[in-house]
Amino acid sequence: MIGPQPAFVGASLAPTDPVLAADVQVGPPKSGQEDEVRFGLTSEAGLNDGLAFPFVNLAIAISLSAADGEPWLGTWIAHNVLWEVGAGVLGGWLIGCIFGWLTFLIPADTKLAQTGDGLIAIAATFVSYGLTEMIECYGFLAVFITALTIRHSHREHDFHREMHDVTEQIERLAMMILLVLFGGALVNGLLAPLRFMDVMVSVIVLLVIRPVAGWIGLLGLETAWREKLTLSFFGIRGVGSFCYLAYGLNNMPIEGGERLWAIVGLVVLLSVLFHGLTVTPTMRQLDRSQGRDPDAEGIPPSGLQRPG
Repeated sequence: MIGPQPAFVGASLAPTDPVLAADVQVGPPKSGQEDEVRFGLTSEAGLNDGLAFPFVNLAIAISLSAADGEPWLGTWIAHNVLWEVGAGVLGGWLIGCIFGWLTFLIPADTKLAQTGDGLIAIAATFVSYGLTEMIECYGFLAVFITALTIRHSHREHDFHREMHDVTEQIERLAMMILLVLFGGALVNGLLAPLRFMDVMVSVIVLLVIRPVAGWIGLLGLETAWREKLTLSFFGIRGVGSFCYLAYGLNNMPIEGGERLWAIVGLVVLLSVLFHGLTVTPTMRQLDRSQGRDPDAEGIPPSGLQRPG
């Protein structure tokens, strides 16, 4: 039977985070910066934030079952997979419909879009996450569905750009703070428990397992091989991995917590370096191959994001 540690590490490393590299994010609404590769990588990150969580709960269930002998499979499938995923999708959709109606469709001058305040997107995020977590389903997944639903409620409205700009600035500020904290953890010995095998596994995860698994997952997709290769390679690891790891360690008895922190920390560090150095030339070459000028106005800025 599979042990909790491999499942836990795999689930913790599943979330991707294109926030760390601006070139792989879709651009602002109605900007024309929404090609298949950028859309695919951004969508993957949104879905992974929710769909990888059942496997964190799988590791927790296996660990608790090993400690008390209680069966875990039925509860995991019924609650952690069917209920939490299904309720997360439905809850996110309902909240998105409500916010979409209040923002764009309410037949009055009091519609939220009239305020011009892009912080409404942040409010929708907190409301969606909080309410869905109250009914024990995946808040991250619900937030993703809420955002899609709000966008779909009135795709051509200019207020989408205002919400995008505000959330992007907050996103950059939060990422700056988290990267500073991550750097402090590295200086204070985060990677000290690593063994040689851990380093090898971390490199293989980024340079072999992710690209191969991504390529297999894209079999049957009718697109150019360059796009498939780009989608497969740029599985950028970031904050989501730390969130999943912290959640799991606080909810199950498992040995070697410091070593797990070191492994995940190394994968994130290597991802920032590998993907940060390669994303700009790769995406510029991809733009050229698709007939776009990467130096023209409207192409996303290159490299790692920095606070504006």
